[in-house]
Amino acid sequence: MVKKMLPEDILSPAYVSRAMTEPVAKYTLPEGELPPGTVYRLIHDELMLDGNARLNLATFVTTWMEPEAEKIMAESFNKNMIDKDEYPQTAEIETRCVNMVARLFNAPQDEQAVGVSAIGSSEAIMLAGMAMKWNWRKRREAAGQSTDKPNLVLGTNVQVVWEKFCRYWDVEPHYIPMHKGRYVISPEEVVQHVDANTIGVVAILGTTFTGEFEPIEAIHDAVVRHNEANGLNVPIHIDAASGGFVAPFIHPELRWDFRLPNVVSINTSGHKYGLVYPGVGWVVWRDHKHLPEELVFHVNYLGGDMPTFTLNFSRPGNQIIGQYYNFLRLGHAGYTGIMTTLRNTATELARRIAQLGPFELLSDGSTIPVFAFSLKDASRYSVYDISERLRVHGWQVPAYTMPPDATDVSVLRIVVREGFSKDMADMLLADIEKVVSELEATPPLQPKTPGGVFHHG
Repeated sequence: MVKKMLPEDILSPAYVSRAMTEPVAKYTLPEGELPPGTVYRLIHDELMLDGNARLNLATFVTTWMEPEAEKIMAESFNKNMIDKDEYPQTAEIETRCVNMVARLFNAPQDEQAVGVSAIGSSEAIMLAGMAMKWNWRKRREAAGQSTDKPNLVLGTNVQVVWEKFCRYWDVEPHYIPMHKGRYVISPEEVVQHVDANTIGVVAILGTTFTGEFEPIEAIHDAVVRHNEANGLNVPIHIDAASGGFVAPFIHPELRWDFRLPNVVSINTSGHKYGLVYPGVGWVVWRDHKHLPEELVFHVNYLGGDMPTFTLNFSRPGNQIIGQYYNFLRLGHAGYTGIMTTLRNTATELARRIAQLGPFELLSDGSTIPVFAFSLKDASRYSVYDISERLRVHGWQVPAYTMPPDATDVSVLRIVVREGFSKDMADMLLADIEKVVSELEATPPLQPKTPGGVFHHG
């Protein structure tokens, strides 16, 4: 039977319906329903007020994937990652990814590396930190020593999640301050902060402030010597959120990973240079003995025993599928080609920005495709003025101060991601040059100062 169409069905312009001509509910549920097309248009139009994700040079997070990747991820939106009995192939794909990441980081073949997926590096870091604290506590208890005051050695350049870990899990952070001209920690400073209560040392492969690698091998060797001299067993964790999917491909000779025997765990972000939409992260341990068994829960859920080590119980499996797609699609050669291209784009853009005259590079994009630069003279206008005016052209280039004790240094930072082409780099450079010319010709009455907190990552 054919339904008879009413006049209002035949003539229904998209923006003349009652839902489009009256305010919609914003903070309470509406009384009635709305047609799906109307709701789509309402939300779609509101989201146009957001910045363009592709022009967001502040974020490390992936903003472009291939259509086939988007399609296979969309087909997996409805799979709960925790239901391993119901979705055994998704669970198997997670296991494959963990093994691929462990081998990428040179996990010893004679040991039993283990790992888990996470929502992102933030959760992965929490899990790695918990493992270090539990292992330290077991060692102290076995020796009949106090477990009251655990501490963690790290630089003030860490991502804020490490501060959260220390606060949430009652660990005292032993911060190593930064200094103007040096924005990574040094081996000498690390060992000065290590003591019997230290659960571990955190070293960063690609800081969010400048993109630099910390001298991980030198830090590792200094901690090993300190351990031997003082009868300690302090391990090292590598925060490779930004560099974990970069260094193996364009810096293969760099020794930062499980090739260093006192590196016990590594986290990385799949949704950064792993090239997956947010959020997915990974954490791997060089051997199962570094992941305390008491932290692993065996859950009888929906008919099966599931070992789980996670802070989130229900989460979609589609990001893991997206990671596996990239691993199969790109392989070692594909990742190498992409990271090489991004690095070349970043280093050339950094060089050309330095040639403009007013700027001084703090890093050049040669480690990961990220670099930071400051003004040589900020007396007439500031990096915050530049950042604000670049927004008029659509670009989101963050301006922020460096960490303690270098907060008197203010910088701009550019993250080059897949989807940022050479042509886009040329357009950005032209707009930076235009903004600088405008500010030189007509500087503000007062240079703009920091107006809020910028969260790195």
